[in-house]
Amino acid sequence: MNLFTSQAMNKAQLVEAVALDANLTKVEARKAIDAMIRVTVQALREGERLTLTGLGSFSIQQKAERVGRNPRTGAAVKIPARKVIRFRPAVEIE
Repeated sequence: MNLFTSQAMNKAQLVEAVALDANLTKVEARKAIDAMIRVTVQALREGERLTLTGLGSFSIQQKAERVGRNPRTGAAVKIPARKVIRFRPAVEIE
């Protein structure tokens, strides 16, 4: 069975793929993935940059407040400043 045939992989498929690749049970793989997500989110909340060699790097980028347009009415709408997660893929992926 090939787990990489669909256009998008969900968390359950990722758990299954990691379990098969690392010779772990699905429960162990899910715990490892959940821990990785928690650690990544916490690091980003604290303003750290996370680099995974061979995959890419995650960082937080501050978006400034700006004026946009309501596509339905054309009215100007103020879009507040916000923080977004930025991902830069490793050269090997591109």
